[in-house]
Amino acid sequence: MANYDLLGNIALIKFPRNTKLSAKKVFANKFLKQHKQITTVLEKSNKISGRLRTSKTKFISGLKTKEVLYRENNCLFRFNIDTCYFSPRLSTERLELAKKVKRNENVLIMFGGVAPFAVVMAKNSKAKKVTSIELSRACSKYAIENVKRNKLSNVEIIQGNVRTKTPDKKFNRIVMARPNLKDSFLDITFSKIKSNGTIHYYGFYPEEEKHKLLELIKLEAKKAKKKIRILRIKKAGEIGVKKFRWRVDFIVVN
Repeated sequence: MANYDLLGNIALIKFPRNTKLSAKKVFANKFLKQHKQITTVLEKSNKISGRLRTSKTKFISGLKTKEVLYRENNCLFRFNIDTCYFSPRLSTERLELAKKVKRNENVLIMFGGVAPFAVVMAKNSKAKKVTSIELSRACSKYAIENVKRNKLSNVEIIQGNVRTKTPDKKFNRIVMARPNLKDSFLDITFSKIKSNGTIHYYGFYPEEEKHKLLELIKLEAKKAKKKIRILRIKKAGEIGVKKFRWRVDFIVVN
């Protein structure tokens, strides 16, 4: 049986190995009839890979497009499913963080993609300003479009590497929606957070190794000569067999 994700107008199907194309088309056509809001069926062909977290899909049936129009948390997003990473499974995570934002906070989103964290946060909080930085040019173009689409005036989109493009200012809150890379980027984050500011850091570990995530954060804080207070470590999704995305919330005391 095929597994699938629904992304607005597109159904992204993962078929069992060795499924014939004819069987895929039969399944896709039946799926389109059963789900009237879906206009395109694509096959998930590769795992997410690379620094930009992109994946390849194959067209199966319906309208021939790879551009998604997706709604969540009272926000609307457009993006290309092949050139831009987007996880609908993080929708509750995005809203949860938005509800943590206090009035007039300046918030930084690192690795911001097409701006889902930034837009949801700006639309569902009283943040003064939300700055989103993304390396991908393609995603940044969609991010700018998504800010306009949601009629937001307090979101800034910056295209480039967080190591060189992070503004020369300090923030009340930083969300590190980072990809699964070796670089923690915490040295940059510690230099950009205000005293008593909050950092939301995402890391990827098996359950039995989640202590390594806390050890990493404490080590980087020590290197940066910062005192921190861990508020919470939360399982924020499964990314593989017995491997999870973890979110650590912590305050930088000084």
